[in-house]
Amino acid sequence: MNERDTLKINAKGHLEIGGADTVELVEKFGTPLYVFDELHIRNMMRVYKETIDKEYCGNGLVTYASKAFSCKAIYSIARSENIGIDVVSGGELYTAISAGFPADKIYMHGNNKLVSELELAVDNNIGTVIIDSFREAELLDNICKKRSVVQNVLIRINPGVEAHTHAFVQTARTDSKFGFSISDGTAEEITSYVLKKSNLRLRGYHCHIGSQIFEKQSFVLAAEKVMDFMALMKVKLDFTADTIDIGGGFGIWYNNEDPKLKLSDYAEYLKALICAIKSKAKVLGLNEPFLILEPGRSIVGEAGITLYTVGAIKDIAGIKKYIAVDGGMFDNPRYALYQSKYYALLANRANEDCTEKVTIAGKCCESGDLIAVDVPLPKAESGDILAVLSTGAYNYSMASNYNRNFIPPAVLVNAGETEYIIKPQTFEDIVRNDIIPERLK
Repeated sequence: MNERDTLKINAKGHLEIGGADTVELVEKFGTPLYVFDELHIRNMMRVYKETIDKEYCGNGLVTYASKAFSCKAIYSIARSENIGIDVVSGGELYTAISAGFPADKIYMHGNNKLVSELELAVDNNIGTVIIDSFREAELLDNICKKRSVVQNVLIRINPGVEAHTHAFVQTARTDSKFGFSISDGTAEEITSYVLKKSNLRLRGYHCHIGSQIFEKQSFVLAAEKVMDFMALMKVKLDFTADTIDIGGGFGIWYNNEDPKLKLSDYAEYLKALICAIKSKAKVLGLNEPFLILEPGRSIVGEAGITLYTVGAIKDIAGIKKYIAVDGGMFDNPRYALYQSKYYALLANRANEDCTEKVTIAGKCCESGDLIAVDVPLPKAESGDILAVLSTGAYNYSMASNYNRNFIPPAVLVNAGETEYIIKPQTFEDIVRNDIIPERLK
């Protein structure tokens, strides 16, 4: 399991997270339940920030990638750790603003930002907008003109580095919906276009090559290609970029097919990247650019688990055994989307040997409603507590009310102390926005 003491098995044979017994958590909060270890989150934020401070003389900013898990509490933690955030929608931006997050440390992404989202960003003086289309540059410039402000921007470009990760989460290929390709000339075209906008101040470039990446060289190669492009734009367009945003994508442990990284391993990833940027700047005759990093999954992924109660058990002799839980694809759609693999255990019988392989099924009226397949477990019984590990990223974020099920609440744990950070939904929440037209009454 996790080497950073987020999880352990206590003397009762129960799984603990952040010093809290999961059986007691279920007794107090029920299931399904998202649980997050605050110390783990803070330690991950700190390892990135401290590495930039030490290895790059503080010439950079860690920005937490909100899409991994967005709520007021996570922004409060990020603020107290003195890092920035990136947001990809009006909803994430509004949440951050309502949590009192410093606007100058907010970076706004998205390949099709709405006018209302851009207006919200400008009206709240957010630090930087990452341009992802010609239309967006035009819209943003017009919005800023009406308000007599100049907005700092970066341009998202595709360096052509293909990371070894799932095809759906590779985002820097030439045919990606994100960004402008260096190889086909569109990155240069958008640079020239933005430089002509009087109310946009171009600071540099952003790239993001994908997610769940364990190869240092992928990030190094991407940074070097972006630096080469910066040097080219200095010659061709007389534009000196002062910022490079290398995105995120650092991998985490989901199951025993993945490496288990320590805090020092993430520091080494960043050290290699910083070393490459320093070296490339020297070779190209550029000033060392301000470095933006956008970790999300690696900050909250292993910090979170999901707890379920086992319900129906269906054993199809010689074929498959299903263990059904009170959650499903509405709280974790990642298996349905990506066939993502997870590690699971019985939290109330965590010391027992695994004796069978089962498929964990959800309660939705959907044959594809699975959380994991071929999972080794002790012989489960109805009423057991099932814990699925490493669910802190892209589970709550992607959750839905499919079949009008509740999105589970979330609890933050710190040294055994527990409290809600997202309260439970009610049936009234489910129907709150429903309207019956008069003619149907």
